[in-house]
Amino acid sequence: MPAPRLPLSALLVACAALGSCAPQASAPGTVQSTTPLSRVSFYPQETGLQWAYLPEGESAGGAPYVVQNLGPTLFGGEAAYATRMTGRGADQTWYRVSDAQGVHLLGLSKPGVTVRLQPAWLEYPAPDAWRAGLTWQGQSQVTLLGADGAVKGSGTLTYSYLVQERRQVSTPGGRFDVWVVTRQISDTVGGLFPATQQLWFTPFVGEVRTPEGLLLTERNFAPRSGGQP
Repeated sequence: MPAPRLPLSALLVACAALGSCAPQASAPGTVQSTTPLSRVSFYPQETGLQWAYLPEGESAGGAPYVVQNLGPTLFGGEAAYATRMTGRGADQTWYRVSDAQGVHLLGLSKPGVTVRLQPAWLEYPAPDAWRAGLTWQGQSQVTLLGADGAVKGSGTLTYSYLVQERRQVSTPGGRFDVWVVTRQISDTVGGLFPATQQLWFTPFVGEVRTPEGLLLTERNFAPRSGGQP
């Protein structure tokens, strides 16, 4: 006796049912790495820390500038830690060292150009030195290098800082107890940095307002237990 023949529609339904039960191939993901964030220092420098910023006065929801600590590296043969800012076409990396005297900027790089500072620029004082009225200043020799390593220019940079006050501020990133700092800069290499800028700094958080006028909107690390927000 011949086997019964199923209609084509029934065969299609059966095949679909079997297919839904078969193992499905997952879409390939991207290869990435992450660094556990177990602690944050007074001047946050741990690898993997990340901040997002938007220009002050701009409508919320725009594409952010992202600042990320890349970790230890070498800059001009000297050990440093690198911090990179990207977004909206920006691509800049700072190279710093920290010691008992504070945070020193060795230099920075952008596509096609590297800026070296000698001696290093003191960006922040010793952690226990913060107070309203604190000032510091200095001078560095500036060397501009092209992508090929050739010297493209040189000059002098002079900077001074004044801690104006400590106050509470709110940004899309939260509420913070900040030190308000004004820095003034002059140089002989064509105005490499804006002449006068104000920044807000919170220990264990970082810059709540950057010298470029960017406000903190979020970060990828939690508040320090018992410390600053």
